[in-house]
Amino acid sequence: MAAASIFPLPPLPEVPADADGAIVVAFSGGLDSGVLLHRLAAEPALRARGLRAVHVHHGLQADAGDWAAHCARQAEALQVPLQVIEVQVPRDRGLGLEAAAREARSAALRGTLAAGDVLATAHHLDDQAETFLLRALRASGTEGLGAMRPCRALGQAWQWRPLLALPRAALLDYARAHGIAWIEDPSNALPDPDRNFLRLQVLPLLRQRWPHAAAALARSAALSAEADALLAAEDDALLRTHAGDDPRTLPVPALQALPAARRARVLRHWLRTLGLPPLPARGVERIERDLLGARADAQASFAWSGARVLRWRAVLPADHQRDPLPAQWQAGWDGRAPLLLPDGGRLHLHDGAGGAVAGFDMPLRVHARRGGERIVLPGRSHSHALKQVLQERGVPPWRRAHLPLLSAADGRLLAAGDVARTVALDDWLRARGWQLAWAPPGAGAAAR
Repeated sequence: MAAASIFPLPPLPEVPADADGAIVVAFSGGLDSGVLLHRLAAEPALRARGLRAVHVHHGLQADAGDWAAHCARQAEALQVPLQVIEVQVPRDRGLGLEAAAREARSAALRGTLAAGDVLATAHHLDDQAETFLLRALRASGTEGLGAMRPCRALGQAWQWRPLLALPRAALLDYARAHGIAWIEDPSNALPDPDRNFLRLQVLPLLRQRWPHAAAALARSAALSAEADALLAAEDDALLRTHAGDDPRTLPVPALQALPAARRARVLRHWLRTLGLPPLPARGVERIERDLLGARADAQASFAWSGARVLRWRAVLPADHQRDPLPAQWQAGWDGRAPLLLPDGGRLHLHDGAGGAVAGFDMPLRVHARRGGERIVLPGRSHSHALKQVLQERGVPPWRRAHLPLLSAADGRLLAAGDVARTVALDDWLRARGWQLAWAPPGAGAAAR
């Protein structure tokens, strides 16, 4: 057997003992993922967990359909189930086509994962060296210079990079030894994107003087990751100490009390724990200047890559940017089952323990705010402007844009989510021991 016929696999991520997670291979059909799928398919224990492959068909290349067919043939030969997902890459989000395609592909792959699943990707040592250089050129700290980790959490699933210690040359030897066919993406030959420039121009030049340049850069990434892990433990302890009642908010006074360097790390660590994209190079500087230094009533914000940090009163809330409830949207609701809202939120009538109930005994209409609404609160004899009630109850402006209203058939406003309700509805709910609950999109995303 050729020397390239086998190589050891690093350990799998430590998932909960009761998780029956499948191994899901991100399969593009190129050399790297072809080797990865072939090698994992040779492990009976991984097959027993439910080994499968996913190919994302983004249609950006003329031969994209042929690539999907190639992946289907390779997966069939290995007797590995393959799922092909077609995605539309948005061209109007200001990310650039390459970044938009990468985001669409990542979202599609994440969407295939159940709790405990492990997404296996084919990043290798040369990719790690490129990532380290890119991060260094963007003036990253230890977190960024740690580059790609062998294992990382993806919500309730995991990402595993089994090839990270192997150079691409080793993958090429393996593919030739096993007769693995692969496809070449023509965009990889274009030196326009930063990563391709490093791959095609910079690293070959470095290897002329330092043959083991890629291995040395990858080792520096590993050392940076080790240092970052030590610092991250302190960051986590500080975050638990300084976090607000809602994990998606940080109190401004507590942040301002920290030294600048530690404050920057806590901010990055906080956003990472929320699953938000990494801050750009000057992101911390912008938050320091535009948000921490802003007046409490300024409603300042900083947005990047579909995420946003805001200043509201004495807290910084962070979340993904989300479209509000459509202004003209409305739906009938009987309360017997949760109502899913078009913005991703949910309205639920339950028995106090989350159980199902018989529902309303009157027809109700759920709709978006349109302005000018008034509501009669329990213990009050006259109506109040809903806008004033929401302000008094501390509902931030961005949360109000998602707030569903419940109205009777005659148009009377009965409730604004679970923030405010009329005396009539309050009495009706109390008599039955029922509760009305509103889960905003990304429930708990900001203080209400």
